[in-house]
Amino acid sequence: MIRFYAPDIDTTLTLPESDSAHCARVLRMRPGDTIEVVDGRGGLYVCRIADAHPRHTAVEIVSRTALPKVWDGSITVAIAPTKHNDRMEWLVEKLTEIGVDRIVPLRCRHSERKDINRERLEKIAVSAMKQSLKAILPRVEPMMPYPAFLDSCTDAQRFIAYCDPSIPRLLMAREYRPGLDTAILIGPEGDFAPEEITAALDRGWTPVSLGDNRLRTETAALVACDTCHIINQLHQKS
Repeated sequence: MIRFYAPDIDTTLTLPESDSAHCARVLRMRPGDTIEVVDGRGGLYVCRIADAHPRHTAVEIVSRTALPKVWDGSITVAIAPTKHNDRMEWLVEKLTEIGVDRIVPLRCRHSERKDINRERLEKIAVSAMKQSLKAILPRVEPMMPYPAFLDSCTDAQRFIAYCDPSIPRLLMAREYRPGLDTAILIGPEGDFAPEEITAALDRGWTPVSLGDNRLRTETAALVACDTCHIINQLHQKS
């Protein structure tokens, strides 16, 4: 069944313009056809099309099902955006597919990109949510200065990954507590500046390694997030 995204479907009974155009113009769906709609907050709706309009397709809700997250707690990935947009877009897509609650682009001292196209990243996240059959949309935050993020992130277990062969701890071998809110810091290709690392450690962030391989920024973020999921799943089965 075709799946659409409408954050206010339960009150408006209408698809947003982009999804309406896809429904009425591209897929040529007609009144009486059945579709699935997700609201990005865990709600999955089976709907019947009442009016297939290319700008505001109206629907009738047939049923609603709650699709909760398959992981406990929340996962925040804070990362300095890559120089090339396509790599950051790829990361947002893949993080959404495997499961993340919040993506925070960071402006660090060595950042290769000082701004982002947040609207496009949000659209990519929506598409990935629908494609991966999820009903929860991660929040893509505006670009945030590194110090501001450190000051705002105080109520989660916090890990910072950076290039230092002396770091003995593999994420998340000992310090990670399954099921709790988690924040992960990933620096730019040039890594965090020494004073940025010190600032995080002074605030209680735990330094961790992502293994012996040299990883690109976007790969490191994906590995860190998926490691959280793996540890959580192993904990749930034990």
